Amino acid sequence: MSQSLADTAVAVAPEKPTVKPARPEFSSGPCPKRPGWSAETVAAKAFLGRSHRAAKPKAQLKEAIDRTAALLGVPEGYRVGIVPGSDTGAFEMAMWSMLGARPVDMLVWESFGAGWATDASKQLKLDDCRILTAEYGELPDLASVRADADVCFTWNGTTSGARVPNADWIAADRTGLTFCDATSAAFAQDLDWPKLDVTTFSWQKAMGGEGGHGVLILSPRAVERLEGFTPDRPLPKVFRLTKGGKLIDGIFAGETINTPSMFCVADCIDALDWMDGIGGLKATMARADKNAAALQAWVDRTPWIENLVPDAAARSNTSVCLKITDPQIAALDDSAQRDFVKRMTRLLEGENAGLDIGGYRDAPPGLRIWCGTTVETADIEALTPWLDWAFETARSER
Repeated sequence: MSQSLADTAVAVAPEKPTVKPARPEFSSGPCPKRPGWSAETVAAKAFLGRSHRAAKPKAQLKEAIDRTAALLGVPEGYRVGIVPGSDTGAFEMAMWSMLGARPVDMLVWESFGAGWATDASKQLKLDDCRILTAEYGELPDLASVRADADVCFTWNGTTSGARVPNADWIAADRTGLTFCDATSAAFAQDLDWPKLDVTTFSWQKAMGGEGGHGVLILSPRAVERLEGFTPDRPLPKVFRLTKGGKLIDGIFAGETINTPSMFCVADCIDALDWMDGIGGLKATMARADKNAAALQAWVDRTPWIENLVPDAAARSNTSVCLKITDPQIAALDDSAQRDFVKRMTRLLEGENAGLDIGGYRDAPPGLRIWCGTTVETADIEALTPWLDWAFETARSER
């Protein structure tokens, strides 16, 4: 007697979608370049083979500073500078130069905030250093932040997809300084400048620029701290923001501490040209909002996946982090879930349908999809059927 169909059935892989994203890059850093970007366009603007201290290259560095401040709406009296080491270098520079004058509250809800907390407590060995933590996808108790303490936090948790909805929790009459890592928030989220004293980001996120260079923005209160506080620790040259008790003005006028890549500077100018051309800050934020909404609409109608952040008000519109909730996969241990996600991402990469969308190594197993300003909504919409295909294919192989 022949076997039943149930006994002989072979799993059939789901059918592939017919449309692919025009640009399959969805990395959360370095992030996708602007639409229409070309190396030739950037090279034509770059002072390659020139000294960054020559008049025209230096003027281009100053142009990048001034136009960044204008586009972001940085208040009069704040100082904007280009520093080495990407966002990490900018934030470390600020911590090592300014922390220690007051108690410190370190807010941790993802891996970069955890890194800043480790440096504050283990490397700087600060007295009265509180670490307020939350799990990935959640926010710590913001109401418990002390107004008389310095506070270090990420505006948008790049590796968790959770952001602060606003800065209402920061006291307007605070005596401490706020140190804000805004690397995946700048140009995509509405930064409340009067509540921010030290703000850092890098060109490689929402601008789609090249890596290696950081931006440091200081309020007048931060400058006052720098000029009135001498930390009890040695500072390497690349961290020094003052000389003789005064701010080194050149850092904020295009005289960088070390040699910058003039190609990267030209790439920053190219991104600023594009953002100005599409309507400035309101337009760049609206693009990220639209992209994140398109992805969330798919999540809402898809039974096997959820946003890692349960509170919609705290969900990132740039580094959107997702978790697989299908019972069969969610029941696996952490290692097996990570292997499943790797299989999905390999399938997508093999089809050139979605690149670099695996969750961060320290985050829970899942996907992380960049929805920032330089991404086209049509590409998000084209990606989602491929996510379904990769999931069903990987599951059918188990």
